[in-house]
Amino acid sequence: MRRARSPHVHDVPRPTAGPAATLRPPRHLLSALAALALVLGALIGLPAVSQAAGSLPCDIYGAAGTPCVAAHSTTRALLSSYAGPLYQVTRASDGARTDVGPLAPGGYADASRQDTFCRNTTCRITEVYDQTARHNDLTPGPAGTAGMGADRGADAGEIAVTAGGHKVYGIWISPGVGYRYTGVASGVAVDGRPEGAYMVASGTHVGSDCCFDYGNAERTPADTGNGHMDAVSIATTCYFAPCTGSGPWVEADLENGMFQGGDGSNTANRGNSSAFVTAVLKNDGQTKYALKGGDSRSGPLTTWWDGGLPTRGGYRPMQQEGGIILGTGGDNSNWNRGTFFEGVMVAGYPTDAAENAVQANIVSVGYDGATDVPNGPQGTITGPGGTCVDVTADDTGGNGAAVDLWDCQRWAEDQHWQHNADGSLSTIGRCLDIKGNGTANGTEVELWDCNGVGGQNWQQHTDGSLFNPQSGRCLDTPNGTTANGTRLRIWDCNGSAAQKFSVDGGAPVASPGGKCLDVAADDSGGNGAAVQLWDCQSYAVDQHWYHDAGGSLRTLGRCLDINGNGTANGTEVELWDCNGVGGQNWQQRTDGSLFNRQSGRCLDTPNGTTANGTRLRIWDCNGSAAQRFTTG
Repeated sequence: MRRARSPHVHDVPRPTAGPAATLRPPRHLLSALAALALVLGALIGLPAVSQAAGSLPCDIYGAAGTPCVAAHSTTRALLSSYAGPLYQVTRASDGARTDVGPLAPGGYADASRQDTFCRNTTCRITEVYDQTARHNDLTPGPAGTAGMGADRGADAGEIAVTAGGHKVYGIWISPGVGYRYTGVASGVAVDGRPEGAYMVASGTHVGSDCCFDYGNAERTPADTGNGHMDAVSIATTCYFAPCTGSGPWVEADLENGMFQGGDGSNTANRGNSSAFVTAVLKNDGQTKYALKGGDSRSGPLTTWWDGGLPTRGGYRPMQQEGGIILGTGGDNSNWNRGTFFEGVMVAGYPTDAAENAVQANIVSVGYDGATDVPNGPQGTITGPGGTCVDVTADDTGGNGAAVDLWDCQRWAEDQHWQHNADGSLSTIGRCLDIKGNGTANGTEVELWDCNGVGGQNWQQHTDGSLFNPQSGRCLDTPNGTTANGTRLRIWDCNGSAAQKFSVDGGAPVASPGGKCLDVAADDSGGNGAAVQLWDCQSYAVDQHWYHDAGGSLRTLGRCLDINGNGTANGTEVELWDCNGVGGQNWQQRTDGSLFNRQSGRCLDTPNGTTANGTRLRIWDCNGSAAQRFTTG
């Protein structure tokens, strides 16, 4: 039975559910025939032909007789006819929800919809929709017998990549994040029936804990024994030694074991470590299974195992229960990490030709970007001793969680902070807060729901300190200690090394008319790119500037620069490689102006104009509203 869904704001209409077999417009038949021709060509060894437009993974599987029974993605449609929502986001500021769908039927996700909806706040992915007519939708999972609490939805803006040349978002799985269909999902294999699955995931944002899985699991979050799961995984888990190398490996989570092939150990499985990995599992439910992996950006699949199911008790035949998990284990073991982009589950045992055709389609997408680091406007806050400002409890911190120093970890979500326009510093959906909104020397800091109180306002000063105006004190590490776990506090500002914290992700520069300092060309500005005013966008990387101790303002790896290193009134500013010239030195004054010492002039918006796209310049300092640019 389909679970009731809560109402949404501005929902994208979903196709009407039909009978067990999905009903689609007649044009779908054409794409299915094209996919079938591709599959048959592979079967009989005909020369390769270009993939027909509209032959998406579920079209290909369906044409080969193994239809999709679940299809989940935040990046694109997986059926050529699909025009419904891909996923739902929920806004932290007011709890409102909206759906993100493809730009066109069968197309790529409309990331701009998310960006607009989540502007100046954070959002979580609270539902991932099934693109088949079966409505096997995924929501954050309930607590299970693994001892962990209920899952939370992923931060919606944590990981952005490109697909088909379009900006899209993936699902960044950290400990405590995960999704599930609880119960028996429609059409999903049970009791030893055959099935297949694939997912596109990161091969660089991986771990060895349990479990970053996608696929068939128990109908309730409890380990009910061997053979009760059939999920594909990519992890550095060497559950059955020996293993070859350090992974990550494409593995099968068949419950009570991460199988690299055969009875568990398979030294022929050499792993897949590319930024994007296609991980494939199929299982006939009775005697055999296969594991494959490949680079989602180029080349074919490699078969790591194609042979017998484990001979241990419970796996012959399989005893699947038909639930669906994403990012966790079957008992809600949710300690691992990973990044998910797309995946499907199919009824029946897919042919190699169909899987090869699906891989070719995935490669045609042109996935690109780093997948091992949160890459939105957030960045690390490096502190004394080269450590990072961190939240205890490994990406799961709730209200009151201690904020401390720890060795920097590229993948750690709770070490990546966003400096918001209101001066707050946020991570994993909460803000850096002074305990009890206190002001006294020695008051410790913690994580707390963002609420706009004075204890959550932090200003980056050019000496490297993070100043809290309400208390008049600075973030501080006691006695300059830099050991892992050192709890942070506030203390009288003293300019010492114990108070130097670099907000590497930067902060918006509040500008005239409530606009933000922005670079033309949407996060891709090169040398000479215009610097202008634009509506503030919390997700815009090129609106987050880092004001370093040397006086430069940096974004996108370049500096705010005066054209030609000029000094005359009216000279426009631009982005340029940081080179230390005088035209890149900016001093924040108490009246809100940004003063350039070399020219003796201030950053200025011509005639006080505040329209989007207004090009900025230098002009005689005059204290007017047109010259108020406040760095975070």
